[in-house]
Amino acid sequence: MNRLLDALAGDPEIEALFTDTAEIAALLRVEAALAAAEAEAGLISAAAAAAIGRAVTDFQPDAAALAAGLVKDGVVAPALVRALRGAVPPEHAEAVHFGATSQDIVDTGLMLRLGELVPILLARLEALDAALSVLAGRWGTRSVMAHTRMQAALPTSFAEKVRTWAEPLARERAALEGLRARRLVIQLGGPVGDRSSFMGKGDDVARRLAARLGLGVAAPWHSQRDGIVEFGSLLALVSGSLGKFGMDVALLSQSEVRAITLKGGGGSSSMAHKSNPVKAELLVALGRFNAGLAGTLQQAMLAENERSGAAWTLEWLVLPRMAITTGRALAVATALVGEIDVPA
Repeated sequence: MNRLLDALAGDPEIEALFTDTAEIAALLRVEAALAAAEAEAGLISAAAAAAIGRAVTDFQPDAAALAAGLVKDGVVAPALVRALRGAVPPEHAEAVHFGATSQDIVDTGLMLRLGELVPILLARLEALDAALSVLAGRWGTRSVMAHTRMQAALPTSFAEKVRTWAEPLARERAALEGLRARRLVIQLGGPVGDRSSFMGKGDDVARRLAARLGLGVAAPWHSQRDGIVEFGSLLALVSGSLGKFGMDVALLSQSEVRAITLKGGGGSSSMAHKSNPVKAELLVALGRFNAGLAGTLQQAMLAENERSGAAWTLEWLVLPRMAITTGRALAVATALVGEIDVPA
């Protein structure tokens, strides 16, 4: 990893949701909740569920063994389940992961982590909206030249400029709130996604599992990846709107235009007079980066039959980076708003 670049484009708070530690903790939480739900539904004993819950509490899997299992199996869950079965009393080992498949655990674990991501993004969107409102209140009556097709057009108010930045973000915030209710749902289908492995009690287990995890209930969606793609697309919309904001700020702050000035711009190694719009440029770069990743993530919808290892792996590579990029863009945009002045 390039730590210097991370200082520019990283986001430690959101990166923490996608670490190995966070992923394994989420998977173990799903396994424990699944066992409890199955005990309530009469599929495994209460003693087995309790034993699994106790094992998960203090479970410390071997990281090297999990990595080796991931390389061999293409997913970490089989190695994790083997290790967890070894951590419970032998008479309860078969109750671990009963009826489930790796994708049930991994996808549901991802939903738990996205459930932690959404409030962070919403809070940052709200903070940015408040900052833009302050900006409009302070400078909104100032006149600035509008530009169409990169040419001077007619004068407009700075408040109108701010409106064009704020309104898309308000729509995207509403969409994110709606997405939380519609798309943050459990995955529970068993080996081929039809819940036949749960002895006729799959729907009951699903309801109980969702309630325990604070997620929505849904039919199995093993090869239906539109929810993941929709989530990523919304991330790209947010970072794209922020990129538009950054582009406008960079253009408005050009030396020849000076419709706005920026406090705390970046310096040059050879031209001491320069104050480069670094934050604005970064927003443009992050918006473009996420736009490209959104196109890559879209390809995860091309899943073969009942499960696709290729599409699944693609999601793991792309979605976390999109989340980190969006979070960073929101933080940078809010800081940039505070640096804007509008000359009289």
